[in-house]
Amino acid sequence: MENGAYRPESLRGGCVDAVSAADLDRKTAIVRAVAERWFSRSISILSPLDPLPPDMPGRPERPALVEPRHVPRRGLHTQKGRMALIHALCHIELNAIDLALDIVARFAAERPPASFFDGWMQVAFEEAKHFTLLRNRLRDLGGDYGDLPAHGGLWEAAHTTRNYLHARLAVVPLILEARGLDVTPSLLEKMVETGDAETAAILRIIYEDEKKHVAIGAKWFRFYCARERINPAQRFQELVRANFRGDLKPPFNDRARSEAGLTPLFYRALTASSR
Repeated sequence: MENGAYRPESLRGGCVDAVSAADLDRKTAIVRAVAERWFSRSISILSPLDPLPPDMPGRPERPALVEPRHVPRRGLHTQKGRMALIHALCHIELNAIDLALDIVARFAAERPPASFFDGWMQVAFEEAKHFTLLRNRLRDLGGDYGDLPAHGGLWEAAHTTRNYLHARLAVVPLILEARGLDVTPSLLEKMVETGDAETAAILRIIYEDEKKHVAIGAKWFRFYCARERINPAQRFQELVRANFRGDLKPPFNDRARSEAGLTPLFYRALTASSR
């Protein structure tokens, strides 16, 4: 990349470059450049010189990655508490960028329809937007991403499902992203209660975008199930049990999930109380 200009040779190659980038400003800039080139249909899907997707995404030296129980938890009625939450959300959005890029790069050789790539590049572009908004908000409050330790296991879903597109669709958008639909409305309300209108406005953007992301995942999961003439809810439950550790925990935002194509028939049987 010279003088901020990046011109990918192919969609897959550009996504691999973005996933591999440890400098986060460079990562988000590559995402924007690849998305622009793809949506203008200025690049091919594949190139013979494309590198393979990395097993782990590029990351800066900070934050330190720790077990979930070691991530600081603070009340939202103090600025430090809100900053801790924003930092955690920043980390989630960073992983979401790489998960969207990875599904494009890793499964491009399976030749899904071009609209498959349209959907996931839109997701990657919007996750990069979310990360940037949250990071800038942290900076406004006197901090930055990397100041606090972060959960080290968020990439596990990508590694576990790296060889099977159907499992990736089930676990990442329909489990992990759908969880955002459950928790974001209450976080937004708490930010409003504390008078943090700036962070609340960012959460509104994220919430509306995440509905679309879950819908993209549901669309393609149902597409592949229909092509194989299998029951999507039943197949979803099989894949989640095989590829996701733990139970799904209510409360669920049934309305938002259903609007995105993920009805309770999919996930209610996977809660601890249903067993």
